[in-house]
Amino acid sequence: MPGPSHGGRPPTGAQAVRPADATPPRSRTVDAPKGGEATANAETQRRVREGSGLLAAAAMRRLDEDLDWYRALPAEDRSWVGLVAQAGITAFVTWFMDPTRPPHGVGDIFATAPPELTRSISLQHTLQLVRVVVDVVESNSDRLAAPGDERSLREAVLRYSREVAFSAAEVYARAAEVRGAWDARLEALVVDAIVRGDVDDALRSRVAALGWSGRGSTLVIVGTTASPLDDVRAADLRRATRRAADDALVGIHGDRLVVLVGGEGDLRAAVTALLPRFGPGPVVVGPEAQDLADCARAARAALAGLAAAAAWAQAPRPVQADDLLPERVLVGDVTARRALVHRAYEPLAASQGSLLETLSAYLGTGRSLEAAARTLYVHPNTVRYRLRRVADVTGWDPLDARESYVLQTALALGRLDAAGVTSIVERP
Repeated sequence: MPGPSHGGRPPTGAQAVRPADATPPRSRTVDAPKGGEATANAETQRRVREGSGLLAAAAMRRLDEDLDWYRALPAEDRSWVGLVAQAGITAFVTWFMDPTRPPHGVGDIFATAPPELTRSISLQHTLQLVRVVVDVVESNSDRLAAPGDERSLREAVLRYSREVAFSAAEVYARAAEVRGAWDARLEALVVDAIVRGDVDDALRSRVAALGWSGRGSTLVIVGTTASPLDDVRAADLRRATRRAADDALVGIHGDRLVVLVGGEGDLRAAVTALLPRFGPGPVVVGPEAQDLADCARAARAALAGLAAAAAWAQAPRPVQADDLLPERVLVGDVTARRALVHRAYEPLAASQGSLLETLSAYLGTGRSLEAAARTLYVHPNTVRYRLRRVADVTGWDPLDARESYVLQTALALGRLDAAGVTSIVERP
């Protein structure tokens, strides 16, 4: 039997899909034989009723002999499967007493088993179970049927087995639907917790329950939808996300999408594949994460980038959250402010060769090499060399229009930090 469920997982299976006040599985009306065969021979009915125990014992022997998966089940699960088989035979006998009536009790066959049984055995295994029981009844039809009534008994078994097969398919379909709906709710809670930064053991347990392997790295993608997603479109999005990456989580918050893709493959390709699933507007990808705590930081960065992306009209789609650091500073992202100071201003301030002074002169003179050279009393080639060194130290090229803006923002923030100004203090 499966271990304890994670995160308060709801019941699944036959009991979950058929609560007391729910409509029972639809019964299919069985075509009754015509003419004098409208009811089974009374003698055959008596023999079938008295031989139900023999059929049950024979069915259990055949299960153990023919089905490898049955022998591999734990003892408790084998006993439940046996109860299902016996319930099927009992329901058949009851129906055989009056085959002109639809088999209303078919759905009750699977109600005898615990809901966890649908996890232990698959629908394919259940259909194999039905075939074994049918074969047992057919093989004993000569002993159970009155002389001349053997064919009638075999046909009745075939008609009833069809109903059992349909009922089994319906039980498994409803169980899958319930599990899918619960998984979607649990997934939404997990993504919401990651966005809030509530990473603890309970969250790790819930993520594991959703099948998250944690292998490789993870990217967080945020964007918007063209219109609110209904259940069908949301399910389609989740399927597409799982096809794109080994690990996948989807959170839908109104018109905002938060998608996590993880694994050891090419996650950039996964981002490209999922891009059409987002609506118009910016799509922001957070920095690469290695664990759930990193995912929380990446999600916050991506969401801050989504809020600030409108400030950069030429932003690519998708855009990296780290490429929006200046815009994120404008909307009050403290993490982006610290990142710019740490990655640009501090290395330049600690470097040799007047790099900070040269960059400041270059940016302050309208990004002119000659004007900066005159300000510094050096040759323009010296300015050009120092700016290349700035690019080597910081990773941003002052000669590129966009990257020079990033550096100018970093210099301004660094000077504010050096002056002890970290925020605006409101005065009465």
